[in-house]
Amino acid sequence: MADTQESTKQRTQRIASLRWEDAGTPSSNFGSTASQFIDIWRHRELLGLLTRRELKARYKDSVLGFFWSLIKPLTQLLIYAIVVGQFLGAARNIPNFAIYLFAGLTVYGLFSEIIGGATSSIIANAGLVKKVYLPREIFPLSAVGSAIFNFLIQLLILVVAAFLYGTLTFGPHLLYGVAAFVVVLIYSTAVGILLAALNVYLRDVQYLVEVLLMLFMWGTPILYHWSFATSHMPAWLAEVYLNNPITLAVIGFQEAFWAPGSGAEHVPMLATRLVIAAVIGVVGFLIAQRVFARLQGNFAQEL
Repeated sequence: MADTQESTKQRTQRIASLRWEDAGTPSSNFGSTASQFIDIWRHRELLGLLTRRELKARYKDSVLGFFWSLIKPLTQLLIYAIVVGQFLGAARNIPNFAIYLFAGLTVYGLFSEIIGGATSSIIANAGLVKKVYLPREIFPLSAVGSAIFNFLIQLLILVVAAFLYGTLTFGPHLLYGVAAFVVVLIYSTAVGILLAALNVYLRDVQYLVEVLLMLFMWGTPILYHWSFATSHMPAWLAEVYLNNPITLAVIGFQEAFWAPGSGAEHVPMLATRLVIAAVIGVVGFLIAQRVFARLQGNFAQEL
């Protein structure tokens, strides 16, 4: 009996000497955001594992494997280039229409894939959410990592195609592509994290997102030039349209890989617009993360 009491006392002392680690939902103030990011960094290996699992699961038992990440956008490109470019005559008004189209599809595909994957990520990992504690943001972030991998493959094809068409030139304009990538990454991650939390409580969100992403694509200048849209709008609405961050990102990618060899009209102050959009996006991301932190406390019960 004395030995048991002594052993219990030693265990108590040992546990008391351990550093305290929070394992619950953090407070909802902005000051806890840093601790959340630190917690995610501590679990970076798990984030990498989930990202690799996401990629492997997508093409499991597939003969072509990762080549499917090329086949879908190339099929889209072929359909749009023939139907919209040739049958509807868009190619007559936009030189090197195939590069213009693929540049827009590449960057919008990143946005669409992150939003779609992140929205359903918590539901897809319900077993882990209910059994163990880890930063719940890891699940939508793993969808981000998977989407970036596919984006890089498509970007490689875009660079090669732009080189063959003669629209790829090296210069400061390529920074538009970098800025466009950053803007899309910030906004899609912010929206994806927010929708991932909402989807736990309302499962219709993921189906609504699929419809909205399809509609939103037609609201960005992928299949038509931005000047065609703004010419049919009042001046104030044209400014709203051009300052849409995803519209800016699409135009930025086109400026980087299509515009140099096409003699196209340029958006005024595009670099400034992209920087402002990125700054606003960071604020939006922080707000989305705090909303996620407030909602994640009841994930296990809802799942």
